[in-house]
Amino acid sequence: MNQAFEKMKMNQAFEKVKMLVGMEAEDEESAAIAESNDSFSFMDDFNRQCTLTTKQRFYGFAICLVSGLTCTLLSMLVFFNPIKFGITFTFGNLLSLGRMFYISTAFLIGPKRQVTMMLDPVRIYATAIYLASMIIALFCAFYVHNRILTLLAIILEFGGLLWYSLSYIPFARSMVSKLLVACFDTEF
Repeated sequence: MNQAFEKMKMNQAFEKVKMLVGMEAEDEESAAIAESNDSFSFMDDFNRQCTLTTKQRFYGFAICLVSGLTCTLLSMLVFFNPIKFGITFTFGNLLSLGRMFYISTAFLIGPKRQVTMMLDPVRIYATAIYLASMIIALFCAFYVHNRILTLLAIILEFGGLLWYSLSYIPFARSMVSKLLVACFDTEF
């Protein structure tokens, strides 16, 4: 009897941890509805194929986060070479996406929910700017080999990263906008 009670408490604690990191707790009703529905979209099908245990999800998250942050930190060693800096900084952001965690948090919450959050109307423009700036930075670093364009793309990438990150904090973007207007307002 005592073992059953301890196991139940552990399962409840585990479900709370899942909810804290954004993973959805599986209930019988949603599983039955999902199995009975024959028309799945591409993301639903993709999400069903990405079945990982919670332990595997945490390991994937940790590996992507650590390797991405390592790339981002190593990019500081080549800061004065904008092309190498752009490549390592952007690849670091692609792995962990520095502060955004596209790939690493996709392990935790699943690819469908990650894409849904990225395409949320609140952050769709920030996502587009950030992804476009990463592509531009890599294009400038690999093909154009122009240090100034690569540096400008990295500045744009960092701005997109900051703006996207602020979209997850309630009222942060409006506060930063008002602060910037107040700081750089030239009217007296």
